[in-house]
Amino acid sequence: MATVDVNANLQVNTKTTIEHVRPLAKFPPSIWGDCFLSFVLDNSKMQTFAKTMEEPKEQLRRMIIDPTIDINEKLNLIYFVYRLGLTYLFVEEIDGQLDRLFNELNLIDYQEADLYTISVHFQVFRTHGYKLSCDVFNKFKDCKTGAFKEDIVADVKGMLTFYESAQLRIREESLLDEAFSFTEAQLIKSLEKTLERNLAQQVKHALETPVHRGHPMVEARLFLIHFEEECSRYDSLVKLAKVHFNYLQLLHKEELRIVSKWWKDMDFQFITPYVRDRVPELYLWILSLFFEPYYSQARIITTKIILLLLVLDDTYDAYATIEEIRLLTDAINRWDVSAMERLPEYIKPFYEILLNEYVGFNKQVSQEGKAHLVDASKQAFQEIARGYLKEAEWRHSGEVPSFEEYIKIGLTTSTHDLLCKSSLIGMGKIVTEEAFTWYLSHPPIMTASELISRLSDDVMTFEFERERAPTATSVDAYIKTNGVSETVAIEELKKMVENAWKDINEGCLKPREVPMDLLAPIVNLARMIEVAYKYNDGFTFPEKTLKEYITLLFQVSVPM
Repeated sequence: MATVDVNANLQVNTKTTIEHVRPLAKFPPSIWGDCFLSFVLDNSKMQTFAKTMEEPKEQLRRMIIDPTIDINEKLNLIYFVYRLGLTYLFVEEIDGQLDRLFNELNLIDYQEADLYTISVHFQVFRTHGYKLSCDVFNKFKDCKTGAFKEDIVADVKGMLTFYESAQLRIREESLLDEAFSFTEAQLIKSLEKTLERNLAQQVKHALETPVHRGHPMVEARLFLIHFEEECSRYDSLVKLAKVHFNYLQLLHKEELRIVSKWWKDMDFQFITPYVRDRVPELYLWILSLFFEPYYSQARIITTKIILLLLVLDDTYDAYATIEEIRLLTDAINRWDVSAMERLPEYIKPFYEILLNEYVGFNKQVSQEGKAHLVDASKQAFQEIARGYLKEAEWRHSGEVPSFEEYIKIGLTTSTHDLLCKSSLIGMGKIVTEEAFTWYLSHPPIMTASELISRLSDDVMTFEFERERAPTATSVDAYIKTNGVSETVAIEELKKMVENAWKDINEGCLKPREVPMDLLAPIVNLARMIEVAYKYNDGFTFPEKTLKEYITLLFQVSVPM
């Protein structure tokens, strides 16, 4: 998006455009245009898919609870169900089986098991909240040297599954820290050899994006692509997975059409042309939180809120003057239409839309007695505005805060608290008073998710931000506080991210204070940050990863 186009449009709405030097970012335009607006949902097709799922779903349910299937076969089946994104269809059955199997477990039983089998068991139990000890992997270490035995290196399939298991480590699990480094190094070496094509693809993708740090829906689709041959031993599983993907694709495309139309109807491209136009990308972001059909309303509401937040973020960061930012922050804190009088003309339409949308959210859930959830989202939005103002004041003054000062604000502006509270609005009866109180307590798993977001974002974007103006990021703050080089600061921040992942993993283990569905938005926001910012600023420049993901989920159906 060229700067001249932004100014041309905005001169209609404000007299200050020419008088002030604005921190324009020159964001690239949307790569999608209006291509998702023309989708027409075929309800009869959805109904056909739903009916087609019934038979393989029942067959699979019977297999999961079949008492004649041994533990290895059963956990392998549950592993495939999990990897294909089907667990929510069999929650009671899987929980019942895992409760029994875990309580009957004896670590001695693993003495004769191979690396692949133990790794699958470990992943199944850990991902479902059961703390299987990492000691099950001790048999693969040389008791004299303490190193991993060289003979497991040739088992690439086992090494790959062991690598994925290491992603689930918590603090003080040094064995899994070592396993992560060991398996990563050996898998990289394995790619230099002649691996069977499908296995090579599996290894390459896992090294780029481990399943535990990927977009759940994308990882499920890719698992079917990469592992269909292995899954085909369960005919009903493959049938269900394929129809399920196509069913969800229709539903998700309809939701994307709804939010795309809303964005267009609000006319943001005209009233705030300096803002990044990223509707499909942000819908994809929210889809990572929850993909189940019954959370459709939650996805639509939360996508609208994250789009409103994008307008706020880019206004503060890439257009408004410091005086205008102060005025807008004050208006958002007041949250009243009368506050619009003091705002610059160009931002008044956005402020009015913001207030109206939250009135609409209240109407949507008022009969369910969920108005307090909307109010919590509004308060979190106000807190982010105050955080954005503080960051703008640092930029304006050229001040670099201490690392402690920065993180206090940075956790808020990570946006995770707002997005998680907003996601509750449309999630229904699962959001009890007790669950809401737990969210308000700002639990450690939330802080860990925020930290991953803030630090990962800063490490990938601080150079781009410096090109436009003086910045105050976690990189700059760490350098100032600790007197270290940029390289050292980045390495230390990456270590903090890894420790935060360990805290997230621990926060998902049983006993849990809230159901996993309510933990999922917190965990999956951290995963989405890994996806978007692992190699570059994939949100501002979505041509690679996010474009591939959007194409896979919304434009390519699964051959039946």
